[in-house]
Amino acid sequence: MPPPEGVRAAKPTPLLLQGQDYLFRTHPQCLDFQEKVHSLGVVDEGDGEPVPCVLVLARSADMEMNELSIALAERGIRMARIDADRCVDLPLTVYTDTPLLELDRWLLRPVLVWRRHFELAALPVEPGTLAAAYAADQWGAVANWLSTRGDWAHVNPVRHTAHLDRLTQLADAAAFGLAVPRTAVTTRPGRTRPGGGRCIVKTTGRHLLEPRPGVQHGLFPRPLETHRAGDAPEPAPVIVQQYVGADTELRIFVVGERCLAYQVDKLDPAQLWVDPDAVRVTPVEVPHGLAGRLRALARHWRLQVAAFDLLVAGGEHVFLEVNVNCDWRWFEHRAGDERVSDAVHDWVAGRFEELLGAGQGR
Repeated sequence: MPPPEGVRAAKPTPLLLQGQDYLFRTHPQCLDFQEKVHSLGVVDEGDGEPVPCVLVLARSADMEMNELSIALAERGIRMARIDADRCVDLPLTVYTDTPLLELDRWLLRPVLVWRRHFELAALPVEPGTLAAAYAADQWGAVANWLSTRGDWAHVNPVRHTAHLDRLTQLADAAAFGLAVPRTAVTTRPGRTRPGGGRCIVKTTGRHLLEPRPGVQHGLFPRPLETHRAGDAPEPAPVIVQQYVGADTELRIFVVGERCLAYQVDKLDPAQLWVDPDAVRVTPVEVPHGLAGRLRALARHWRLQVAAFDLLVAGGEHVFLEVNVNCDWRWFEHRAGDERVSDAVHDWVAGRFEELLGAGQGR
């Protein structure tokens, strides 16, 4: 029955928001070892000369970077941090004519910059207000500039990775000889069948939405159910992808020239987030030919630390996506090892010393 005259029909809930029960809350508190010890005044303030550092733009819940802070401290390397959820009222001065910045009372010379999870939605401001728009616009401009400035080196440079969307990833992976599922982008998923059979619906953008600071909602792959989708239009394009019946899934981390793999066994595409205890993670070796392709793709995309997701189907490796802001601690915890953490810590420290020796940023 049509709605009464003058009453708008309720729009259907977007497919990727239907039945969504993943909710993650973060709290803006300092968990960074180096920041804590420096704030307590137990570190020698030096002679006033700029201190070479690794600069991280992240958020306080980025535990990978919290661990990196400890690992670099053990190697005598200073790490400084700007967190999106703690940056309002941060004492910061960046000098535009020299590669220096003041963070609190410290004069620093960034040598290597890594931007991870620095999302403007995490700014601790009231959404929808003029003040929030003002803060987001200013911080967005400054963070983008810090993340692309040529005076220092970068991990996974933003000027390249900002355009590395899932569709570009699929096209490049196919060009490098990897199998990819048949894929379409559409606002009419109920009418679309890449491959002609079962399909999966995925987001074209991020897996996590943050409509309010510190509150994240998941947008995870789900089977396309035609009786629920019908011809109802989506408010924005989604990815509809051919369903690939897989024996298992691989998460392969590329760190520099190293490839470290985990076999991930799960029953549902979203199980990694909504029922993580049911997911089994096992360390495995990377087939030589596959490792070469992934390293070549990482070099092509100018990624130094990345995570590749692939399906293993009938002996073939099917590329799904690459994750630039890859989080490895969960996989290590489930597998009972620290291989990726060790590789990342070694790579960052080695790259820092290499750049420092070459006079980077002076």
